[in-house]
Amino acid sequence: MEIRKLELFYLEMKLKEEFRTSFGSVSTRPVVLVRVEEKGGEEGWGELVADRGPWYSYETYETSSLVIRKFIAPSLVGRDIEEVEDFHRLVASIRGYPMAKTAVEEALLDLEARMEGRSVSEVLGGSRQEIEAGVSIGIKASVEELLREVRRRLEEGYQRIKVKIKPGYDVEVVKRIREEFGDIRLQVDANGAYSLRDIGVFRELDRFNLLMLEQPLAYDDLYEHSVLSRKISTPVCLDESIRSLHDLVVASILGSAEVVNVKPARVGGVLKAKSILEVAAKLGWGAWVGGMLETGIGRAFLVALASLPFVNYPNDISASNRYWDEDIVEPPWEITPRGTIAVPRRRGLGVEVKRELVDRLSLERWTATY
Repeated sequence: MEIRKLELFYLEMKLKEEFRTSFGSVSTRPVVLVRVEEKGGEEGWGELVADRGPWYSYETYETSSLVIRKFIAPSLVGRDIEEVEDFHRLVASIRGYPMAKTAVEEALLDLEARMEGRSVSEVLGGSRQEIEAGVSIGIKASVEELLREVRRRLEEGYQRIKVKIKPGYDVEVVKRIREEFGDIRLQVDANGAYSLRDIGVFRELDRFNLLMLEQPLAYDDLYEHSVLSRKISTPVCLDESIRSLHDLVVASILGSAEVVNVKPARVGGVLKAKSILEVAAKLGWGAWVGGMLETGIGRAFLVALASLPFVNYPNDISASNRYWDEDIVEPPWEITPRGTIAVPRRRGLGVEVKRELVDRLSLERWTATY
């Protein structure tokens, strides 16, 4: 694949409703799309999921875009790469910026798959025809509002409910959900909002038969999670703390968790995410694929990853209409009555980018050519 062009499209997309976590809320999302083109004219698309500020990650859409423009694009445009792994070798000297690297890697994976006439799922080795869909529900103004949304999502067919929690919005929330909906598949996500001083809260949550407690302690911690996991019965799931395969292995040695949430943008790419899922299975961990409020482009790579045989929990991969009035792909991602999402077998992403809509929504565009 001789890459002759790399383009960035800057969009601003409004969510259907505010999404709130322990570290802030989102109503509109900056969306940066990456498009690569090879010398024969075939294209590939990826998505940068960095936010406005350094909250979930130190990366922002502006800093990551700068890294792509100044360092990644010059290394890639004009190069003839045989496979996507070559890209990772090209950018190995760039420290950090996994989200920036993931966005470009995704575009190259889409391009490679299109040129081979295969889907991204097939290129990765995915074997599932459909993947289990879960839904993530943000912090609400009241428990009553939360219960209404849980009911709505269950009626839509989602197989698992995940609710965001924070100190003061935790035990009573879960208690009310259990009282209202019984033994549904339920988990909670703290986004690192607690410390070991909150052990009493976690022991209270043990009473509710949760699938898992996701990222209860600090985003960069492995040791204290190992202490916590020995003191509670609810399985601990790590998200922000697992930034690489090395982190997963260390966490396994320490006994920090039993489950991992894998997000390609957090770990530096779809291929790296696949490696983490594979090793997690060998270590006996549970694993699933998480989301970052992606458009239909980024969502395509999540679905492809979730089609791998190493995933054994429902994923944070919802339908397009969960977040967007109109997605930028056709057809939009939809949930089946079984609470699943079909894995497309069309070449590349498996869905088509609505280029006219992308152009209309773009506030800015940047191009590097060879």
